[in-house]
Amino acid sequence: MLSRVTEESMRDHIIVSGDDALATTIVEELKSAGATIVRLAGVNVANTETNLANAGVARAAAVVCAGDDDAANLEIALLARKANPEARVVTRMTNDVLREAVATDNGPGAILSVADLAAPAIVEACLAQTTHPFEAAGIEFVVAGTEASRDATLRELYDDLAPVAVIRGENSANSDEVVVCPGRDLRVHAGDWTAMVGTAEGVAARGVKVPRPTGTRASRPLLRRGLDAVRILRDELNPLFYPTMVAVLVLLVSSTVLLRYTYQSPGMNWVDALYFSTETITTTGYGDYSFLQQPVWLRLFAAMMMFAGVTTTALLVAFIADLLLSRRFVRSAGRRRVRHLRNHIIVVGLSALGSRVVSDLTAAGCDVAVIERDDNNPFLESVADLDVPVIFGDATLRQTLESARVDTARAVAVLTRNDMVNIETGIVLREMLGPRLMPEVNRWLEVPIVLRVYDRALGVAVAQRFDFRNVRSTVDLAAPWFIGAAMGLQVLGTFSVRQSSFMVGGMHVAAGSELDGLQMFEMSTQTRVIAITRPDESVTLHPRRDARLRAGDTVYLVGPYRELLATLRKGQPPPPPAAGTGAGENRPRKDEELETSRR
Repeated sequence: MLSRVTEESMRDHIIVSGDDALATTIVEELKSAGATIVRLAGVNVANTETNLANAGVARAAAVVCAGDDDAANLEIALLARKANPEARVVTRMTNDVLREAVATDNGPGAILSVADLAAPAIVEACLAQTTHPFEAAGIEFVVAGTEASRDATLRELYDDLAPVAVIRGENSANSDEVVVCPGRDLRVHAGDWTAMVGTAEGVAARGVKVPRPTGTRASRPLLRRGLDAVRILRDELNPLFYPTMVAVLVLLVSSTVLLRYTYQSPGMNWVDALYFSTETITTTGYGDYSFLQQPVWLRLFAAMMMFAGVTTTALLVAFIADLLLSRRFVRSAGRRRVRHLRNHIIVVGLSALGSRVVSDLTAAGCDVAVIERDDNNPFLESVADLDVPVIFGDATLRQTLESARVDTARAVAVLTRNDMVNIETGIVLREMLGPRLMPEVNRWLEVPIVLRVYDRALGVAVAQRFDFRNVRSTVDLAAPWFIGAAMGLQVLGTFSVRQSSFMVGGMHVAAGSELDGLQMFEMSTQTRVIAITRPDESVTLHPRRDARLRAGDTVYLVGPYRELLATLRKGQPPPPPAAGTGAGENRPRKDEELETSRR
């Protein structure tokens, strides 16, 4: 039950429901940002309305439904909206139909899918893209990564582009050091990796190439599909099918010849002999011809031919039915098609995230192959519609990865729901692609191996221990969107630099807030302001250090999401003092977490 608290202590607090890592991360980050949290723990829909009332939903600033159960999230969201139409209701929803339905007239807040939020970062890593486009204030911006071409300051190399991060290279004293949001006067060395943000035109003007979408993938030619089908049939038919087919042909030919020359009264031509032999072997028997007036030996031959026809026809039907209906055929079809793929991308694990990644990759014009263990996976139909081959098997086994032609793949995305399976698969891939087994070429350094690791701390530890360069945590990728939406931050995008997560967001400067009247150089050094919009004024790009913010401004920032949340809090209006108390009394305690269980 809810802890005993005063009504004032729960004013403008945030209610968070859910028990998994995403919900826990949201709670921790919101508390770090200074919010007061009331957490709903456990699941019992019978008491949801009562528990929301006990949690002070009528006075809450936001309600975050972050559990992994769509039904529970939907109920909490609808009841919270009914109780408090002004609260920001942020709901996690996996089902596309439910998400679209709830999003209609949802009011303040957001309806978010973890898969949709995480998939773009997975796709960028698979394609080794070093640019991340986004739109802010109606302007197309790009976060572009590139190596410094010479020793110089960032200002000398990139002019007014805003630096987001610098990763020191081999020519620097502190190799692999990550400098977050450095100043433009930071000196870099040739080979240092730099991530800069600017308008699409500004980035292109500085010589940084921005890749454009390649469009939809062309469908496979009809001839190629036919050849694939022939190969599958050839390799998967029962070995006894071929001698049985030969026996049928021998029986048909011999019967046709024999009847042509021996059948009397009135006699048969070649077509009649072939026609009658076929209907006898297949046991159709239309009654066109009769053997009653034929010699005894010919009648005995007809009887033998009928028995032989029944036997061979039954065998052929059995072999073909076994081929078309057996799971062996279904399982092998993907393997046969993948044999002929080159420069493709392998996606391991079909889930909501895996399905979305496959869809995005095919839309980008890439050939994709899927490895999935469960042949009853509900997402199989969606990849079948995309004409993507599926290999059924255990991705932790070398044979399964070999059947997916990992030796010719351009990238592998390991996206199963099990962190341990993903890590084990990554280790197997490292052994297969590394110099120990492929001494002629170290493809481990060339092929992006993208691992989905749900737990953030585990992901960082695994990346450091096994030299995985593309570990992506769905919690890290999705949590900023939930947190930003709960606190009123307009989240425009997230991206990664190495294992660091960055966010692009817009915020409103409220009158009387800490940012009202603040100069740019007084803001956090860990964020970059890329644009400011003011009523009835044009957009200000890359504002100067001495520019002063004022109430009513909308500020667009880039930086680590914790820094953006801290800056957002400074832009919010100060809470009014409670009646009859001093200005500082009865404010929510920043480190307080109130819990209620839905029994």
